[in-house]
Amino acid sequence: MDDLSKALGDIRSIRRRVAHTTKFRGYGPATLTATGVFAMLAAGAQIHWIPQPASHVRHYVGLWCATALVSAVLAGLQMYTRSRRLHSGLSDEMIHMAVEQFLPAVAAGILLTFVLLRTVPSVAWMLPGLWQVIFSLGIFASCRFLPRQVFVAGAWYLLTGMICLGFGGSRALSPWAMAIPFGVGQMLVAGILFFCAKERGHEG
Repeated sequence: MDDLSKALGDIRSIRRRVAHTTKFRGYGPATLTATGVFAMLAAGAQIHWIPQPASHVRHYVGLWCATALVSAVLAGLQMYTRSRRLHSGLSDEMIHMAVEQFLPAVAAGILLTFVLLRTVPSVAWMLPGLWQVIFSLGIFASCRFLPRQVFVAGAWYLLTGMICLGFGGSRALSPWAMAIPFGVGQMLVAGILFFCAKERGHEG
C-alpha cells in the first residue's frame, strides 16, 4: 500500500512538473476580445446611468465589478473547455496552475476595494488605477506559462494604471479610464495569443 501511495505521489509530481514547463493554451482569443468589448459596453452604461461617478462611487464600483465577474465567468468556462480539448490529460494541472498564478492578484483587488470603500471612500478615485496595476501583476505572474509577448500587455496595464492614478480626483473615474485600458489590453492579449497560435500551427 505504501508503494502504491508513493507511486501515485510520484506520478502527480511528474504531471505537475510537466504542466509547469508547458505553455498554457486555455485562454481563447475570441473570449478575451469579448471581455474587451464588455469593458466598452460598461463604459457606455456608466455614461448613461452613472454620469457623476464621484457622487455614486458604490454604483460605479458595482458596475465595474459586475463587468469583471461576467468576464471572469466567461473566460473561466472557456478556459475549462479549451484545456480539456487542448491539454487532454494534463488539463486539471494546467487549470490549477493558471488559477494559482492569477488568484493572488484577484484576491488583492477584491480586498483592496473593500477596505478603501469601508474606511476611506474619499480616495475611491484611486481604484481604477489600482485595479489596472494589480491586473498587470497578475499578467506578469502568468507570463511564465504564456507566450513571452504577453509581457507587453502587462506593461500596458501597468502604464495605464499609473496614468490613471496621475489623473487624481474625479477624472480618474471617467468611463474611458477603465474602458480604454481594459478594452485595448484584452484585445492586445487576444491578438498575441492568436498570432502565437498561428505560428505554432505553421511550425507544426
